[in-house]
Amino acid sequence: MSATAGQAADGVRGLVDRMFEPDTAVMEIGYDDDVDAELRDAIIDRCGDLLDDDTDEVVDAVLMWWRDGDGDLVDELVDALSPLAEDGIIWLVTPKSGRDGHVEPSEMSEAAPTAGLQQTSTLNVGKDWSAARLVARGRGKK
Repeated sequence: MSATAGQAADGVRGLVDRMFEPDTAVMEIGYDDDVDAELRDAIIDRCGDLLDDDTDEVVDAVLMWWRDGDGDLVDELVDALSPLAEDGIIWLVTPKSGRDGHVEPSEMSEAAPTAGLQQTSTLNVGKDWSAARLVARGRGKK
C-alpha cells in the first residue's frame, strides 16, 4: 500500500470513528454498486456486519444511501425510524453536487422535519458522497 493510500484509509477510519461507536448495530438501506466501498468496509470493520433493511432487530444507526430518483425521501425516512433505537441516528448519505443522483439540499431540509427528524451535522464522507446526521426532533447534537 502506498503512503497516500495508507493516509486515505486512516482518514476514512477516523471519519467512521466519528460517525459510529464500536460494535454499533447498523442497518443499511439503499445499497447498490455505486456506494463508496472504502467507507462501507470501514463501517463494517468498526461496527460488524451491516443489517438488511428487513431486519427485526432494534438498531442503533441507519446508513441510508440515497440518490435523486430513489423514491419518496419522507416515506423512506419514516420507515427507517421503525427499527431505530430511541437514541439512534440516521446517516443520510447522498451524492455530492455534480455527481449522478445528487439530491438537492432543499429536498433533505424539507423531508427531515416532515419525517420527525432534524439534521445535526454534515460530513464529507468520500470523493462522491456526503452524509447528513439525522436524529429524532428534540434530541441533542453529538
